[in-house]
Amino acid sequence: MDVLEAIRTKRAVRQFKPEPVAQAVIEQILDAGRRSQSSKNTQPWQFVVVRDRETLKALSEAGNFATHLAGAAFAVTLVGTQKTMWNAFDLGQASAYLQLAAWDLGVGSCIATIHDEAKGKALLGIPNEMNFMLALSFGYPARDAVPAKLGGRKPLSDVVRWEKW
Repeated sequence: MDVLEAIRTKRAVRQFKPEPVAQAVIEQILDAGRRSQSSKNTQPWQFVVVRDRETLKALSEAGNFATHLAGAAFAVTLVGTQKTMWNAFDLGQASAYLQLAAWDLGVGSCIATIHDEAKGKALLGIPNEMNFMLALSFGYPARDAVPAKLGGRKPLSDVVRWEKW
């Protein structure tokens, strides 16, 4: 699948088949995230991969809308190593690369905000000076899972202005 096709067809997947994702596939996904762009190439991230079922369930309870983490084959938590305004943007870039690589490999994903940062850090042993607010669930999409479209995407003409507002 080419990049534009991946972008066009990628949807948030919140229900997964109960089967593991091979280590080699996980490593390909992680490598894509590692290669994402960052401000001044600082690469201000660490990824914590979670496969343990009990830990995934506990992590799903650290976010208001993170229940999909409990059913994932694995999760990747994005830990910011810098406290700058660019950190969130850089983590967003890494998140996009991780998810697009996964989709290309047939693996679905969904982002989860970790609202209870202290709980998430304690659960995963993340140092206090790090930022932890995002986790991505990954797994093979369940056959009966139908992603919510909420009317689909707005037309390009509704979101783009040329030259000036």
